[in-house]
Amino acid sequence: MAGTTRGRIPLTKDNMLETMSHAAQSLPSIPLQAMLNEFNEEAAVTRRVLDHVPADKLSWKPHAKSMALGRLAGLVASMPSWFSLIIDQDELNLTPPAGSGQYRQPSTDQLVQVHDEHVKKARESLAKTSDDYLMTTNWKLLAGGQVVSNERRHIVMRDTMNHLAHHRGQLTVYLRLNERTVPAIYGPSADDQRFL
Repeated sequence: MAGTTRGRIPLTKDNMLETMSHAAQSLPSIPLQAMLNEFNEEAAVTRRVLDHVPADKLSWKPHAKSMALGRLAGLVASMPSWFSLIIDQDELNLTPPAGSGQYRQPSTDQLVQVHDEHVKKARESLAKTSDDYLMTTNWKLLAGGQVVSNERRHIVMRDTMNHLAHHRGQLTVYLRLNERTVPAIYGPSADDQRFL
């Protein structure tokens, strides 16, 4: 029978998600100061990438199913705001009632400014929290009124850091495919030979 093995529990979506959740909860935490240091390093790298977003290619997509370059850049610029949400709120509803806190796409000439504002607020939130709070309190993500994630805050913050790196990586590919400069990130790029 597909998805089963003799003597093993059948693999289903529900037990796979439960196993992943237990695995995530067993991961070691990142102490707050280490998280803040990593956040600051990632913010500086993200800012360098946003500096190279071309204003004349905002609707460009590498594929019909892909996000447009402008939307992707706006997402990357705004993602540091998620850290404040995770610390200062108990949950986020991805589909809130109409007109209540909807995402607003920043213009290309404001990407760095928007990013810097969100980074500043995130640092303020990180400065007023504690390891104990991040380790012992959960944060919920809802979609359509349904809880899709309910994890310890430190896990959500680690995942958010990874999520940001993922989308920033996408953005650098968009830059390369449009013959734009790709700055050094974790090491040199073809355009920027610095080790940072």
